[in-house]
Amino acid sequence: MSLMTDLIPWTRNRGTELQQRQARDPFTSLQREINRVFDDMWRGFDAPLARFGRDGFGFGWPSVELHESDKELTLTAELPGMSDKDVEILLEEDSLVLRGERRSAHTDNERQFSEFFYGRFERQIPLPVEVQADKVTAAFKDGLLTVTLPKAANAKPRGKRIAIQKA
Repeated sequence: MSLMTDLIPWTRNRGTELQQRQARDPFTSLQREINRVFDDMWRGFDAPLARFGRDGFGFGWPSVELHESDKELTLTAELPGMSDKDVEILLEEDSLVLRGERRSAHTDNERQFSEFFYGRFERQIPLPVEVQADKVTAAFKDGLLTVTLPKAANAKPRGKRIAIQKA
């Protein structure tokens, strides 16, 4: 039984002679780049809608981690190469919104190849409990943004856990 990729002449599983010949061919190089772009696009296609930015291309960038203790929620976001001036933090009803823009240090004619994400982003993180909005703090150090959200005195979980019964 043959795989569909066996029918494609530019697959990566061919011998080194074919790869060397393809390395010199500009059309094969272009095809490889087009394949990479589509692979990158489809990789995030099955991501939940909450991971998409406002423009639909965020694919969950920046990566975040939410930790809950008895007294507070702590959100940490990875924002390498950015500063506190590039990020805006908003507390809206029952979610925290991270918004900003990552700019390139190089112009397009200087760049040969890049997998970095540049552009505007927005992440909306739902908060599981009520927080004290006036006591929220944020710190930015070494590309990590840490937002501390103290829980409200009468904080109740916003969702309800449902027990699973054996059938």
